[in-house]
Amino acid sequence: MQREKILLEGITREKKGLEIGPSHRPLVKKRDGFNIKIVDHASAEDLRKKYEKHEVDLSAIEEVDFIFKGQRLPELVQGQRFDYILASHVIEHVPDLISFLQDCEAILNEHGDIRLAIPDKRFCFDHKRQCSSLSRIIDVHEIKAKLQTVGAAAEYFLQVCKKNDLIAWDKETLGNLTNVHTLNEALEAISATKNGHYLDIHNWVFTPESFLQIIKDLKTLNYISLYISISLETIGHEFFVILQKQPHSHRHCYR
Repeated sequence: MQREKILLEGITREKKGLEIGPSHRPLVKKRDGFNIKIVDHASAEDLRKKYEKHEVDLSAIEEVDFIFKGQRLPELVQGQRFDYILASHVIEHVPDLISFLQDCEAILNEHGDIRLAIPDKRFCFDHKRQCSSLSRIIDVHEIKAKLQTVGAAAEYFLQVCKKNDLIAWDKETLGNLTNVHTLNEALEAISATKNGHYLDIHNWVFTPESFLQIIKDLKTLNYISLYISISLETIGHEFFVILQKQPHSHRHCYR
């Protein structure tokens, strides 16, 4: 409930929202009367089939309005604009981080915001990986990458780990780190990427400090125009950031 309170603060049923990739855990529900549209990689029917053998509540899956097949967001939503965008554990997966932020900004109304929940690499399977650098983020954008890079695939499969057999933990968790994947799986991922196959991995790796610095640098370099409205320190294994299209005097950055 704490994460929902953070991500949904100020959202009303009247505001028009877009939730990206909620899968079987939507934060805002149409059935509760909210004016929300859903972007996901598959239809609701296909998502139910995908998760039917998992221990999840299939009835929570919302009808999907826009099925993502690699389009840019403004094209996908057919020119619609929104008062807010929700993206929980999405931004670390996108192939091109700058284009994702630019597209979100383009479909927001004047005072709209992007509400992000992001895994902190220190407390999840990305623990042994390096934080994503500004240079790589810009280079990937400039080459117009449509899927993960070979380097990201190699690093992910070579270095992701568990702690006490957990893929996510908190600051109090003790124990040893063990690798999740084998060398052969890393080599297969490299080959798959070279052959143009999308892999659902963490393409980007952050701590709260590294993410906020990336946003500030991208704004300084005019790649984006977003303001940091709110940032919260890590709770459990994730941290929360709200990026505003236009600054609001009553919003603050909490650190």
